[in-house]
Order: sequence, then structure tokens, then C-alpha cells
Amino acid sequence: MKTRIEVDDSLFANQYPHFQKGRILKREMLENLRDFPREFLDIYFQDYSNGIIAGAKITVADTLLIISNGIMKHNGSLYMLTDSFELPYEATGNETILKVRFAEEVNDLDFSKHTSQIVLDDSLELAHNELELARFKLKLGAKLRSQHIDFFDFATEFNTVNYLHCQYAGLQKSTYHPVVLQYFARELLKNRPTNPYDIAFAMECINQERVQRDAIDFYICNRLELDYQSLTNSQIHKYLNRILMEAKGGGRMKGLSQGRPKRVIVD
Repeated sequence: MKTRIEVDDSLFANQYPHFQKGRILKREMLENLRDFPREFLDIYFQDYSNGIIAGAKITVADTLLIISNGIMKHNGSLYMLTDSFELPYEATGNETILKVRFAEEVNDLDFSKHTSQIVLDDSLELAHNELELARFKLKLGAKLRSQHIDFFDFATEFNTVNYLHCQYAGLQKSTYHPVVLQYFARELLKNRPTNPYDIAFAMECINQERVQRDAIDFYICNRLELDYQSLTNSQIHKYLNRILMEAKGGGRMKGLSQGRPKRVIVD
């Protein structure tokens, strides 16, 4: 007995309007152009957490922070910065956070508007409508820099753009900024690691646009033989730096014993 397959036009589909001379421009044709890219992005990123989806890179020019165009997600909505944005900054000696502050939805007859502001704030707390892009602590008379010397430099306290606490969107929960992971991976691979965990993770960091949070936690805990735990952003950088120092030194630093003095008992 043959099974009959019913075709339903409401399933997976791709419909694109034809704009041809002599044909009437219909409302449905314009709605198709309006809705397709928005629906595509919403579906593609529906399982992602709040945070940066793409772009929003930071460079420093004299007394300006330049945030490149990019996409962010907040409370289920996607926000696009279509042109780079310049924000003046000054030295205060205090830790300052570069934040995106999201406004309440505004509705009028023509649009539903979701807007935001990019601000510098000395408050280290994030409100429910704020996301962190980066932070820095600039001494009076010093220059701020956005280029990093090496992986450890991302944790430099003064005069350096710090991405370690940035919220980067990942599946279900935010993940680590790929710029930091790529620095780690390149430095690690230059030292010709032999540990299979190191090789696999480093290649993942270089090949993928983002590495999911669980993959980072599992790599660090397995690599350092720690009990599995959800690591903070600061812990991730600390442990990755430990792995990198081990690779550069050719030694082995197991678990949490790094830095503890070895005791030799002489009988």
C-alpha cells in the first residue's frame, strides 16, 4: 500500500516577488521584502542569549572610542548599528564601563521602535536594560589603547580596553569574546602543543565565529583536571593563561597546584 504525501505550501518555503514593467505593485510584494530578512534573523538567532551577535568592535582614536557597526540581542529583539559610532572619553583613573542602554519600546502609527544609547558609566553594576561592550581604567595623562600585545595583556588593569567582562551572545547563555579566544589559540598553537585537548580547542577558537560557553568550561576543567564548574569570565582568562604558560614553559601544572611551593622532606 502506497503512502500518500500531502503537500502544504505553509511549510518550508522561499518566496520572492517579481518587479516587472507593466505589473501592478501589490502590498503583499512589499511586505515580503520587509518581512523576509527580519524573519530570517529572528529564526536564526532565536536560541541565542542576550549580547553581541556580530561586530561592535572597539578602536581608539585620540580621545574617541569608535564602535564598529554590529548586531546585538536584548530581551528577544535584535538591534543593529548600521554605521560606526564615535564616543568621546576622558581619563578619570576609575574603572569605566562602555555600556549599551536599551530604551523601552515605543509605538506610533507607523513603527514599533526599539532604540538604545551607547554610554560610558563609572557604575560597575549593570541594570536590567544594559549590556557591557568593554571597560577600561585610564590614568591621568596616559593614552588608551585597543591593540593588545598578547593574551595576558587583555587583563592589564590600566590604559587598555578590556573585553573580559563583555557579554557575547551564545546558545542559551552568553559566551566569551572571540577576540580573546583567538589570541589564546594563536599563542598556544605557536608553541606546538601536544595535548589533544589543546589542539582541538585552539582549532575550534580559530575556525568558529564563537565558541559556546559549555565547550570552554569543559575544556578548562578537563584540561586542568578540575571538578566541572561554570566558570566566570575572570576565571576563564586566569585558567587559559595558566594553560598557555604551561605550554610555553613545557611543564605541567595540574589542578590548582600552580604557584604553590614544593616541599622536600629530608630524612
